[in-house]
Parts: sequence; C-alpha cells; structure tokens
Amino acid sequence: MKTFKYYVLAAGLAFLGCSDLEEEPIGRLSPNGFYSTPKDVQTTVNGAYGLMAEEAFWGRKLSLPLMVRGDLARIGINTAQRRLDHDEFTVSDDNGMITEYWPRAYQIIATCNQAIAGAESVSAEADVLNAITAQAYFVRAYVYYHLVRLHGDIPYLDEPVSNLEEASSISKTPAAEVYQNIITDLQYAEQWLPDTQSTRALPSKASAMAYLASVYLTLGEYPMAASKAQEVINNEGRFDLALEDDFADLWDFSKQQASREPLFAFDFNGFRDGNFGQDYMPPLTGIRDNITPVGEGWSVIMSNEEFYNAWPSDDYRRDISFVTESTFSVNGTPTMLPYQNWSQADSRNLPEPFIAKYNRNLGNTSNGNGRGSELNYAQMRYAEVLLIAAEALNEAGPSPVAEGYLNRVRARARNAGGVIRTAPLDITGLSQDDFRDAVLTERTYELAFEFKRWYDIKRRQLGPEVFSGPDAYEQRPNFDPNRDYLLPIPGDEIARNPNLGPNNPGY
Repeated sequence: MKTFKYYVLAAGLAFLGCSDLEEEPIGRLSPNGFYSTPKDVQTTVNGAYGLMAEEAFWGRKLSLPLMVRGDLARIGINTAQRRLDHDEFTVSDDNGMITEYWPRAYQIIATCNQAIAGAESVSAEADVLNAITAQAYFVRAYVYYHLVRLHGDIPYLDEPVSNLEEASSISKTPAAEVYQNIITDLQYAEQWLPDTQSTRALPSKASAMAYLASVYLTLGEYPMAASKAQEVINNEGRFDLALEDDFADLWDFSKQQASREPLFAFDFNGFRDGNFGQDYMPPLTGIRDNITPVGEGWSVIMSNEEFYNAWPSDDYRRDISFVTESTFSVNGTPTMLPYQNWSQADSRNLPEPFIAKYNRNLGNTSNGNGRGSELNYAQMRYAEVLLIAAEALNEAGPSPVAEGYLNRVRARARNAGGVIRTAPLDITGLSQDDFRDAVLTERTYELAFEFKRWYDIKRRQLGPEVFSGPDAYEQRPNFDPNRDYLLPIPGDEIARNPNLGPNNPGY
C-alpha cells in the first residue's frame, strides 16, 4: 500500500453535529498501523465530510460561485471582486474563490483515497467494511462531479500519493474519462451502501442511484438516467423517501432532521471550530440593518425583481423562496418596509427581493450574524429525482409517466401550509419540446437558489438565451459561450505543474 503522512481532521464533528455518528478527533497520523477496524476507516471518511463543511468548500468558496453564476441570483454591492467576477463573467485563473475550493476539493478526495486504501488492511465482514468504504467512493464521486462540470479536463487521483515528484507532474484526465470513473465509484456505492442510514448526512444506496441518474442526465444518456431515477422512485418505500407535505418545512432546521426528502445533505450544527462548520449562506443572503433574532445580514447575494415577477404569484414556493418585506428601525421605531424601500434603510441594500430559504428558520448560530447555523443543505432531494425521471423519459417522446412525475412535484407545491391552492395546475398533453421546457422551468422554481441552476444552464447550453435574450432575468453582456461554460484551472497549479496546461480556452 502506498503510504504518506496525512491529516484526518477533527472536522467530522462540525459536519455531523446532529447526526448519529461517533467522531474521534485525530491529529497527524501515518496510515501504517492505524487501520485495524472498520471504525478506523469510518473516522477517515468522517474527516472527508468535515472538509466539505469547511468555509473553503461548501461553507462559501464553492457554494457562492455556483449560486451567482446562474441567472436567478446576483451579487450585491460592497463585496470582494473575486465574488463579483463570477457574477459578471470576468473570472481569471487567479480568482480567489477557485484557488481556495480547488485545493480543498483535492484534500477531500485524498482523504477518501486514504480511507479506501486503508480499508485493504482491515479484516472484517465484507458487508460491514464495504458499506463504510462505499461512503468514501460516494464522496469522491460527489467531489469529482463538481470539479469536472466546472473545469472539464482535470487531474484525476484515485489512490494515496506516495511519490511527490510523480504527483507533481500528473497530467489532466479527459472529462469523458473522469465521468466514467465517477460512474464506477457510484456503482460501487450503490452496491454496498445500505438502503437507509441513521441520518441523511450519510449517503444511502438511493443517494448513489440518484447521483448516477444525475450524471447520466448531464451526459445526455437519457435512457440510463430515466432507468436509474425510476429505480429510486419505484422503491421509495424501501428507501424511506417521500416529498415533504409542506415545501416550507424543507427550510426549517427543526424539521430537517426528520425529513424523508433529502437523499444526501450537509448537516451544520450551530457551532464551529475556526472555519470548520462555518455556514456563510445565511449572512450572505441576509439583509443589511434589518431587525432579526440573529442580527443583520451582509446583502452580498440576492435575487432580482425580474425573476420574482416572472414566477407565478399564486405558486406557494415563491412565497417561501423570497423575502419581500422586512422590519427595520426607522427613527427608533420598528417599521415593516417592502423591498423597494430597503436601500433607504441602508444604502448597501439593493431594491430587489432577497433569498429567504437560508434565513427563515436557521436555528442556533455560533455568532451574531447567522454564520454556523443549524441548517441542513440537501445536495439531492427526492423532488429532483422525480424531475430527472420526467426530463429523461421525455427525451424518448411524450410520456404519461413523465407527466405523472412532474405533476407530483407540482401537486406538492399546491399545499400552502395546509391550505390547498389551485395552482400550479397539472400539466398534460404537451409536445416533447414544450414538456422539456416545462421541466426546466419546474426545476427553476422547485430548486431555486439550491445551487443547481448553473449546471442546468451549462448542460442545456442556455447561456446566450438566459444572459442576453429578451426574457433574461438579468443581462450579463460579458458571458461568452466559448469561454464561460468552463472555469479555469488555477494558474498557480499550472505554474507548479505545466502538465496541467494549457488552461481552458479564454483564460
């Protein structure tokens, strides 16, 4: 077994605060002699989970670019240029968001690789050990799935690094090969993960199947995407999956732990150790100088009036996804103001609707402005599996089954906190093209601000339409389809290893 010294961080605790996992803080270790029980492998995997919840990955550096590169959210004012560059499509190869999430992503991958390699020295029942190792395969696939969609050809490592010189000269792996490796990892995870887990912060068999469906959809392999998504749907009872009755409950920290809708989630816990467990989305999307139990937000990420107005007003999900009124202190008196007047209360607020999902019910926080919340961030929800199946089935032609999956999502949207609305209506009898548009629109509403929209724009090559077309929510004239569907490889990585060049076109 290749060996090297590595860190297993005591970060699993920050990620799994409300979860039923036992975490042992581990410092600098050599894998020689460490791996003797399945619990040792689980400890390493828990370190990978913790790294994902760190500020340099999902806490801010990766999640923020994913949010603002789509057409539903935008950067406000008075914030760092490295963030504005993603909103304005002026990214360079030294962008500070990329140069932080990139090494963190490979640290997560390295931790997974060490868990997989370390398991080889453990003597245990196959079904016990492989179920733990399968978590590492799943997490590795999850991280590479982000990287390959964002950057295209990337370095691919699937075992621990023992020869630094060899690792420093690695070349990029073609994106097509990376995708096949992701599929292989997810297939292993599907084989060995259990049907259910004690917490949605751990992947299950259905998690792997749902991500396989998503990968196949991204690759345009629609029959495979439909088949894998339908395997999940047809076994929803076995996998303990269901749509939440009330869409609002998905964003209530006190109800997230019991929810049957997430298939994999990041579980924050309201406390932090440095940047570990640091959840920045509440303050990033919060409103400046308003009066809330956790203090003011930063007005860094918001939506825009065009998207708000385009969303049918009788759709309950719009009510839950946006905040359009908030309380401010006006001459010492608490006063409710509409979003059009928020800039009068504080000039750093733009007169636009703000994002509500990460500020309504975020639980305890580790400081005064919402960082370190108790929120869970579902990376895949059952509603998305239904929409994947609907979209993929439609590519073979109009299908009543596809309509049924789409309409299940729309039916849940009619339940406005126990009051059943008439909208959105069921969809039936559409042409293949119109149904495809209907599913993409449904994804826009159902998954708004959940870090999915940019990937939809990319895989359907919608950039010119959504960033400059007559129906664009916001004009972004810098978008270049020959450049901006991919982000650059960090320039400092290429400087250290020229084999990673040349960079992606335009950078």
